[in-house]
Amino acid sequence: MSNFKLLLGVFLCLAFCQSKTFAQAIKVTVKYAPSLGYQLIRGDKPYYVKGVGGEVFLDEAVQTGANTIRLWGPEHAKTVLDDAQKRGLTVMLGLWMVPERHGFDYSDTWACEDQLAQFRSIVNTYKNHPALLLWGVGNEVDLAYTNYDVWLAVEKISAMIHSEDPNHPTCVVTAGIDVAEIKLIQKHCPSIDILGVNTYGDLETLPNQIKQYGWQKPYLVTEWGPNGHWEVSKTSWGSPIEQNSTEKAAVFKNRYLNKIATDSIQCMGSFAFLWGQKQETTPTWYGLFVDNNKTESVQVLETIWKGKQPENPIVQILKMSLNGLIPTENCITQSGKKINIQLITNKPLNNYQIKWELLPESMYTKSGGDAEIKPEPITIKVKQTDQNSFEMKAPFNSGAYRLFVYIKDQYNQVAYANFPFLVK
Repeated sequence: MSNFKLLLGVFLCLAFCQSKTFAQAIKVTVKYAPSLGYQLIRGDKPYYVKGVGGEVFLDEAVQTGANTIRLWGPEHAKTVLDDAQKRGLTVMLGLWMVPERHGFDYSDTWACEDQLAQFRSIVNTYKNHPALLLWGVGNEVDLAYTNYDVWLAVEKISAMIHSEDPNHPTCVVTAGIDVAEIKLIQKHCPSIDILGVNTYGDLETLPNQIKQYGWQKPYLVTEWGPNGHWEVSKTSWGSPIEQNSTEKAAVFKNRYLNKIATDSIQCMGSFAFLWGQKQETTPTWYGLFVDNNKTESVQVLETIWKGKQPENPIVQILKMSLNGLIPTENCITQSGKKINIQLITNKPLNNYQIKWELLPESMYTKSGGDAEIKPEPITIKVKQTDQNSFEMKAPFNSGAYRLFVYIKDQYNQVAYANFPFLVK
């Protein structure tokens, strides 16, 4: 009799736990109404994505007004989902499809089935988590690809998700869009609910492209930010010219208000990139944070999302020049020669910590956000000669370099700029 009670108790406990786990899922659907356009509906309420791409600085995300974070893969999914739930955030959880450029063959049936089986396990592991918002199917699998069978794999993954998890929509994420790609997705991926587009400079034309190319379903801007390193002017020796933190903040404001927010019919939100910091061409190009310090773009997002002006505005960089030249004027100097630096800001520099860093131009740049190695810094001495003037000696070894300046305040906020130059 005692064994029967024990078994009955275990059965009831398992049944209760399973029921409780299932009940935790918050249903998310895509809804269309002629007067409102497309909307995500989460728990019977409209849900517009104010998202950031990354799994760090979650408290800062909440403070900024974000409601969603994006993960590209499930490696830290349990921890991030739990942490997001505690803070009232939701998660776009990505299933990382190995891209063709990394050696995956989407004509290999066995490899595709093995990847699908792994994804099925992941879906069943996290499908009932209350912080889950939607599934991201792949990320830029179309970048430099030649095998269109990848879209067949995308469809199988999306269909599997709908079979295993009826509570969350699917989103395929592409590197920009073109009309041929839209036609391929429409033809081969009918179960995909949402198109996710990673775009930077081309965000300026995205709303029009969506309509011109005939995409009828909703979309999310799954990555966006400043101009990409492939979209900017270059020096005569080929170094891309990066916008400074003040210029990037203006770009964030303009692109959100004038492009993302204006398409109320098909755009259901966006994810600013990157909520963190990484080396990609430079250590500052895409990150909204630098050495754990907020940049001005974070304040811009807070102003947009919460309608709140920053209490402590970050210093703005108005101009940085080397030997009287701006970056597009190709600063070329001689080995060991003195370089004059001018740094103009909207506030006196004597109230801030100023850090200088000199790096060789990166030789490890890759495509698609693949991991890169930050070059080793070169020891330099920068001497201040006036309120806005500094000087240093050029390196003795010839080659391409990049001088960085970081202006930090007492509130863990930073402005930055960098300047590529050539030593002969």
